Amino acid sequence: MSQVKGLPEGAKIYERSVREVSGAILALVKLAGEKRLFLSRPLPGFPELEEAGAGYLAPLTFPTAQALTRHFPELRPRGLPPGPSFGFGDRIGLATPGHLRALAGARVFPVLAQQSVRENTRTGRNFQDVLASAIFGAFQEGYRGGFGADADHLKSVEAAVTAASLGYSMFTCDPSHLLRSVERLPEDELVARFHALPQAEELAQTYVGKNIPIKGLGRIRFSERDLAAAAVKYLPAVEFAAHMYAALKEKLPAGFDFELSLDEADTPTSPMEHYFVVRELQSREVELASLAPRFGGVLEKAVDYRGSLEVFRRDLRAHIALAKILGGYRISLHSGSDKFSLYPVLAREGEGMWHVKTAGTSYLVALEVAARFAPGLFREIMRLSCERFEEDRATYHLSTDLSRIPELDSLSDEELPQLLEQEDSRQVLHVAFGSILSGRLGEELRRVLIQHEEEYAEALAQHLGRHLIELEVKGNG
Repeated sequence: MSQVKGLPEGAKIYERSVREVSGAILALVKLAGEKRLFLSRPLPGFPELEEAGAGYLAPLTFPTAQALTRHFPELRPRGLPPGPSFGFGDRIGLATPGHLRALAGARVFPVLAQQSVRENTRTGRNFQDVLASAIFGAFQEGYRGGFGADADHLKSVEAAVTAASLGYSMFTCDPSHLLRSVERLPEDELVARFHALPQAEELAQTYVGKNIPIKGLGRIRFSERDLAAAAVKYLPAVEFAAHMYAALKEKLPAGFDFELSLDEADTPTSPMEHYFVVRELQSREVELASLAPRFGGVLEKAVDYRGSLEVFRRDLRAHIALAKILGGYRISLHSGSDKFSLYPVLAREGEGMWHVKTAGTSYLVALEVAARFAPGLFREIMRLSCERFEEDRATYHLSTDLSRIPELDSLSDEELPQLLEQEDSRQVLHVAFGSILSGRLGEELRRVLIQHEEEYAEALAQHLGRHLIELEVKGNG
């Protein structure tokens, strides 16, 4: 039991969170169903302190989180060290304790704050909320091992700079809206578009006809058409990424991790395209921490990979070979949740140069907890998710068939968790997260998760732990 004195009556203390600094005891407590930060005496930088018991309470706001990081620097996001890394997205703001329990004993660096502008818009959160949740979750668990914070799928320089000002350490540039489709362009039109580029002549001199040796891959040789296709398709995206990188470098001269996301392109990223994009970024003084290519096969949300493992293995080997030659950055697997068939391949072929992003799977674990402990709420969530599916699926590539989903009214309460195992219903629940979390059902779900926070944390530890075991960075035992 804790030896912390002066707690308000009825406060439950989170034992792992107890720390001492500058003669003060700090701990996370739950009082009347709400988490607060307890301080045995006031410390500089903590706003909104109120007397309680023989100490003080602070709300779990972003300013409080910032104050915590001043006194405990290990809670500040930091850059990725060498080796593999893993992103734990949290759309509700309650998953970090479970993520850290999944991480126990794993040989991988965590990114605990990871959210896109799109996800924030759908859930009514912002970059401050996401980072504060990760900081308080790490504090609650007594975690001191360091973590990153990823402002994910950024489509504007302004959003990137905002995240940088808040303390984010990683920035994922998503220029998919600038990629040009070239696969069906007639030859003459493609060549004409290429020659209309201001840098066309310089590009031709740099690439056309050159034999480029890539250890472990062979050689890359650009024809004029190859170059035209790569330049027309990717140059606007390259220019945008370089602009974002320059703005971040001005804001964060001490350094940061920069990822380029190509995974939402219409076609798989070829080795030639990979080489062209990275060389053009380097010519604009952009240093990559990771690149997310579009892989062959189908990586849909919430379900396992659909495609040939040999195709994935071939693609991965090529991208790793290029990354080793071009700068040693990671290859990033987006939509990485629940891709259990891919993890052993990534573990054995990725040479430790990988990053995996997960997000929606932690939301689905939350729904599993609701199905177990609040079946009436879960039924409401399932019904609304089905109603909203056609609209909410708009930004996702899915093969969901609603006709395959079991009739909700035919299932007993004990059978409801089956809907989180059936692929179609799992995808429906996944993509409707914004419709659920932004309204009344979202508030009710949060209350259930807070009431059953230990069950939620342990379910996350088991499910995300399985990810890390299959990735061979954590033992099975």
